[in-house]
Amino acid sequence: MEFDELRLLDALVYLQGFMACVVFVALELVGSTYGRYSSHWHGRQLPARPAWFLQELPSMVWPLYECLRPAAARLVKLPNRVLLAMFLIHYVQRTLVFPFLIRGGKPTPLFSFVAAVLFCTVNGYMQSRYLSQFAVYAEGWKTHPCFLMGFALWLAGMVINIHSDYILRNLRKPGETGYKIPRGGLFEYVSAANYFGEVVEWCGFALASWSLQGAVFALFTFFVLFTRAKQHHQWYHEKFEDYPKSRKILIPFVL
Repeated sequence: MEFDELRLLDALVYLQGFMACVVFVALELVGSTYGRYSSHWHGRQLPARPAWFLQELPSMVWPLYECLRPAAARLVKLPNRVLLAMFLIHYVQRTLVFPFLIRGGKPTPLFSFVAAVLFCTVNGYMQSRYLSQFAVYAEGWKTHPCFLMGFALWLAGMVINIHSDYILRNLRKPGETGYKIPRGGLFEYVSAANYFGEVVEWCGFALASWSLQGAVFALFTFFVLFTRAKQHHQWYHEKFEDYPKSRKILIPFVL
């Protein structure tokens, strides 16, 4: 029987959608176990920097591989190239920049690390192969409102995400320890501005790609980051009596 890769990609979409629901329920019940909550995990743990680098790496390698191989049929089209570049740029930043800016990061539980590696491997394959081999866009898609608005959202989300990470890294002065209330940027409106940026980024990507692959990735991102943002929000309120009561969890003025 001839291998039908498109059917495999379609199956991965539904699998990822199902797993998004499972992960959402699991995180609602038990919460996250990495970062500031890693002390709740009693199993094996890995240093933060190499764990972040290795778990994000597959999502950088897959699009690079598709860009370099001569058989990437759809990459002759501008929308496909731009969309794959959007995916790649995010993961270049998350793989080669973000881990090395971490200051004294908490260990990552082995279970969380393995789960992240699996997700980045499968999702990196699914997004990269679909855009390079199968996604077909109309001739005028590069000027379509969905593509332009999606790209703008992706860019805005990435800027928010990087700026919010910068604020978090610089909360403590040299020699200081402990946690502080984030101030500035969208942290004035939500407890997890960095997560809001990433959700906006992948919703923009989903809109620009107009694909089930992009949509299910955005859904997975929202489910995972909303549950962690809610955990952060509750933790801040319990730890700081003066934590701003007006801040929302993830989406300014809404949620």
